[in-house]
Amino acid sequence: MAKTSHGVGGLAYDAKKRTRPPELNVLAALVLIILAFEVLGRLFLGDSFLFNTRDNVNTLFNEQRLQIIILQVAIVGIIALGVTQVIISGGIDLSSGSIVGLTAMVTMSFAQVAMVNGNPNPKAIFGPGWMDLPVIVPVAVGLSLGLAAGLINGLLIAYTRIPPFIATLGMMVAARGAAKWWSKGNPISFPTDAYAAIGKGMMPVVIFVCLAVLFHLIMTQTKYGRHCYAIGSNEAAARMSGINVTGHKVLVYTIAGALAALAAIVLSSKNLTAQAGMGVMYELDAIAMAVIGGISLQGGRGSIIGTCLGALIFGVIISGFTFLKLDAYYQEMVKGVIIVGAVVLDQWRQNMPGRG
Repeated sequence: MAKTSHGVGGLAYDAKKRTRPPELNVLAALVLIILAFEVLGRLFLGDSFLFNTRDNVNTLFNEQRLQIIILQVAIVGIIALGVTQVIISGGIDLSSGSIVGLTAMVTMSFAQVAMVNGNPNPKAIFGPGWMDLPVIVPVAVGLSLGLAAGLINGLLIAYTRIPPFIATLGMMVAARGAAKWWSKGNPISFPTDAYAAIGKGMMPVVIFVCLAVLFHLIMTQTKYGRHCYAIGSNEAAARMSGINVTGHKVLVYTIAGALAALAAIVLSSKNLTAQAGMGVMYELDAIAMAVIGGISLQGGRGSIIGTCLGALIFGVIISGFTFLKLDAYYQEMVKGVIIVGAVVLDQWRQNMPGRG
């Protein structure tokens, strides 16, 4: 039977009108992009994008390229996890990139060693008493700073009712200025071995995957996640149903700030240095990953899994363009086209007949 009646009024359910989960569409797009680079590589370079073609390596896939793909999106992916929650709850966060820059500078200041090759640290910010600290100290300082920045965003948005775009834009400008002021624009380097280990090797990917699993469970299995979707779908209805909308918004932005700070810690650890310009455009890349992954900019729809797939699409595109030896500025052009295309597709899906 194609149709059955449910509920009052004889409302009919038509199995033919069922739609696939949006994550499957994103996954299909990812596969198609990989296949496109594979075909182009075979035609123009005589080489494979995905598979190993070297006789001296006994592996099916090009493991080095696969590692590069996930490594180059893992740090921004951490930010995207927080941005995803913000967008699902009906907001936007433009400050995450600047929070990365500020947090990286401050955190690295507390992660420095006292001596470099037998000489006093030439990049030292504080005195000897603040050098060679246990790794928990800079990590705690960095996360606290991110929590504070996110908390300020949340309080401004929830209690002053100013648009999230304006509140987070103000934080973006202020945090970037504070990052430049912190060391008068000079880079901060020479962390302890324990701090450097945070971003060593594939650790950024491990951290990203663990957080993605954690927040996927939170968004799908907890009251926090249900409230995010409820507020993003209809804030007035959520408020009338008893949800503490104000407090929840503060919590969502605070979590996003903490995740941006964690990304800064991983980034500065990986690079063994911190600069005020770190994180520039990261907020837009994170938003793009979420949108490509099926997050609706109108709120109330999307998933952590979709964002992870969107991050992989970013990584494949960047790696694919490098593989084809195309100039880097083409990547930015394609990113723009993909972002606009994803938003157009989202609008089309929402305006399809039968979708409320």
